[in-house]
Amino acid sequence: MRHAAPADEAAYGPTGGTGPETGPGAPGAPAPALADTTAPGERRLALVMHAAFFLLLAASLARFLIRHPGEPRTPWVIGLSAGLALLYPLGPAPPSRPAPRRLAWLGAVVAVWMVLVVLAPSFAWCAVPLFFTGLRTLPSRAALALVGVLTAFVVAAQLKLSAGGFDPNLVLAPPAVAAIAAAVFVHMQRQADRQRHLIDDLIRTRRELAATERREGTLAERQRLSMEIHDTLAQGLSSQQMLLQAADRVWAADPGTARRHVRTAASVAERNLAEARRFVHDLAPAGLADGGGLVEALRTLADHASQESAGLTVRCHVEGTALLPLPDRVTSALLRIAQGALANVREHAGATTATLTLTCLGDQVVLDIADDGSGFDAPAAVAPAGPGGRGHGLPAMHARVRQLGGTLTVESAPGEGTVVSAAIPLEPLS
Repeated sequence: MRHAAPADEAAYGPTGGTGPETGPGAPGAPAPALADTTAPGERRLALVMHAAFFLLLAASLARFLIRHPGEPRTPWVIGLSAGLALLYPLGPAPPSRPAPRRLAWLGAVVAVWMVLVVLAPSFAWCAVPLFFTGLRTLPSRAALALVGVLTAFVVAAQLKLSAGGFDPNLVLAPPAVAAIAAAVFVHMQRQADRQRHLIDDLIRTRRELAATERREGTLAERQRLSMEIHDTLAQGLSSQQMLLQAADRVWAADPGTARRHVRTAASVAERNLAEARRFVHDLAPAGLADGGGLVEALRTLADHASQESAGLTVRCHVEGTALLPLPDRVTSALLRIAQGALANVREHAGATTATLTLTCLGDQVVLDIADDGSGFDAPAAVAPAGPGGRGHGLPAMHARVRQLGGTLTVESAPGEGTVVSAAIPLEPLS
């Protein structure tokens, strides 16, 4: 093959310069990684690459026909060019891992291209989209090996086209361009992989966080239910048990007193039933359901406690601006605390008097429950409930107050009575 050196060098010279633009897909190098997640982007990228390949193939064939008309190898070059034009679009879309069908297709395309380069070195132009196709299809090492083989064919074609002797630029430029293209593409591909891993980690972390929140919500709901049951149903059942036991003891000696205890137990059961129904429907405590407010509910609670407990008198005092409306959560928590404290007084204190004192200040509301009972060791009173299910009262009160940002104080000593004080702030926590 004898051609003018300047024309041949100019003919292949753009190929070396084109390498960094299309070999790594410099403007679109990250596109394959992004195209995995966006089908429209993948289709647009495929169209661009197909258009570039066919343009280079057509240009190479036209150059060969213009420079070598009527040569014996012309039918072979035309036939192989047509075969390559038909074979190239048949490649399947690149999956996450190379499939045997795609590997066979890539091998066939590269083999046909190599034969064309041997017959007509001008077809080395088509190496540019093949670089990109190999890097997208094969694992990193195999892709780099393929790029090396394609680059060797390009250098051989350069030397064959050059009639002006050895030119170091023609030998060194294609490997340099191929190395830059491969390095940029591999770097962008690894960045895309890291992005995918980060996204996967983020999704997994969000799922774990959601599962943790669900578990915490379940535990919080269980705690809330245990406190509600302790402060309502359990206390009502305890009162009924004590009243019925008292009625049984005096049934023969004092039937009138026994029947009075039974009627009081029936009244407690009725209120307990109302509490249970409202509890099922997640409504406010029964004492607040009629809209009387916390003060009225505490007074009603004191009256019922006095009626249900023989020998116990419960009084209710209101100080400060307690008639002002309080938040629903605060009124509900204070009423539950008062119920729990009075239940403890009835069951354990052996007191004759108890006093509920509600004090509403400018920035907080304070509820004190004091009795003159036997008292107890206050530091040990907030221990968790034992296996028998007893001891929920004071821990439940502490939990209710903590949820509202308040404090619960218990002052007691054996033989000196007990004072339970719940202080809840009225301003939002900063």
